[in-house]
Amino acid sequence: MAVPAQAQTAPDGAAPAEDEVNTPPPAPTTTFGFEEVASLAAERATRVYEQPVAEQVGSFANLTYDQYRGIRFRRDHDPFAGNPMFGMDLLPPGAIFYEPVNISIVRDGVPHRLEFDPAMLEFDPSQFPDGADLQTKGNMGWSGFRLRTILNRPGVMDEFLVFQGATYFRAVARGTIYGLSARGLAIKTGSPDGEEFPLFTDFWIQEPAEGSGWVRIHALLDSKSVAGAFQFDVNPGAMTMVRTRVALFPRVDLQNTGLAPLTSMFWFGPASRREVDDYRPAVHDSDGLQMHTGAGQALWRTLGAHKTLQISSFVDNNPRGFGLVQRSRDFDDYQDAEALYHLRPSAWIEPEGNWGEGEVRLVEIPVENEFNDNIVSYWVPKEPLTKDKRHEFQYRLIFAPLPANDLPLAKVRQVRSGRSINSQATRSVIVDFDLSLFSDAMPESKVTTSAGTIVHAYLKPLVDQGVLRLAFEFEPGNATLADLQAVLVSPEGVAQSETWLARWTA
Repeated sequence: MAVPAQAQTAPDGAAPAEDEVNTPPPAPTTTFGFEEVASLAAERATRVYEQPVAEQVGSFANLTYDQYRGIRFRRDHDPFAGNPMFGMDLLPPGAIFYEPVNISIVRDGVPHRLEFDPAMLEFDPSQFPDGADLQTKGNMGWSGFRLRTILNRPGVMDEFLVFQGATYFRAVARGTIYGLSARGLAIKTGSPDGEEFPLFTDFWIQEPAEGSGWVRIHALLDSKSVAGAFQFDVNPGAMTMVRTRVALFPRVDLQNTGLAPLTSMFWFGPASRREVDDYRPAVHDSDGLQMHTGAGQALWRTLGAHKTLQISSFVDNNPRGFGLVQRSRDFDDYQDAEALYHLRPSAWIEPEGNWGEGEVRLVEIPVENEFNDNIVSYWVPKEPLTKDKRHEFQYRLIFAPLPANDLPLAKVRQVRSGRSINSQATRSVIVDFDLSLFSDAMPESKVTTSAGTIVHAYLKPLVDQGVLRLAFEFEPGNATLADLQAVLVSPEGVAQSETWLARWTA
């Protein structure tokens, strides 16, 4: 799928030439790069895994949530000081962040380790009334880092990317705030044996070239089952691009391992708010899984709230793209003046090269509030990632309000569901499609279910709202689970909309 170039600004304020906007970052003229990290990962995979753990001591021991938030990096210690395009903060240990992370800056091809030093931090006096202990370090290290750039306002260095905790990282685009997360790798997600969480143990951040809008990050992943090398080329802006290269070296044969994982939160929405007593119409960081298949089909899987763990698989060959998306982007959709869910970004994965056969997998975990991420999506290759072999993948990860869409199909705008007025056992389902493509002739609807029965399906254009409403009733009968599907087609049977998918559970 073509990705529109985003505007950048040169240091002198002039717009760059078109070829500069569309050109990925040049290969750095350094001696330290991806293959050096891959060699470290390959060597580490030959050894038994040891999880790095540091005892939290001094002012970092037994921190409360508010105390941890009261520790901030001193901007006068910025490793990128003097660079007009980028800034960097180092993040302290404490609270839930106890694994020490090695962080280095690469200058002129040489990595320079950034040693942990409490003196590089400032401590909120209201949380540390007796002052901070700046001498006791123990074996602690930094817990991660964040990057800054001039993103939303002239002269203000906003943070746009943060790596902290396991292999989690988050990014924002212009006009959005932090929401869903990306990860390096998903292992045994949703498995009854329990999930395995790899760690990024080492980072090397290349000092950005003067005037460049890109920053390059290398990371070393380690876990009980696998070691790996990552390269992230990041370009913040109206959409924030993270071009990703991965080389994995499994210690064991990896089955059901997720590539390009995304993690989000969905508590409830208009189609699934049973037993929720809340003043807000919806609470979620993402409302659907969007997919463009290798065969050119567009799919939209509405996320749902379920009482039991749900795992859905969408088989594909060389997928064009997939991602967790926040389509509802108006304040009225949420009425939350603090969380601002309408400003949460979407994240879109575009594979580069041939990914072959596999499946996009969606995991939906039951939750009772908005404070825990419970949605995971990722790609699972059909063939296992075998041990003692290098497995390499590349993809683009794009954070933006909405993913680019080059398919001329009507998209799902909103989904609603509730108990039918005709029967307590029947559900009324409303699926609103964008109306703009149907100004000449109305399409037909095709609605199916894997269990139960679909009845009374009909289409009604709502011109003032700009939607074509598909309404139907679902009679589950004795079913406890059903996968619903709907698509709008021309009289000749050609798809006029993306295919809407949803899972119903009793």
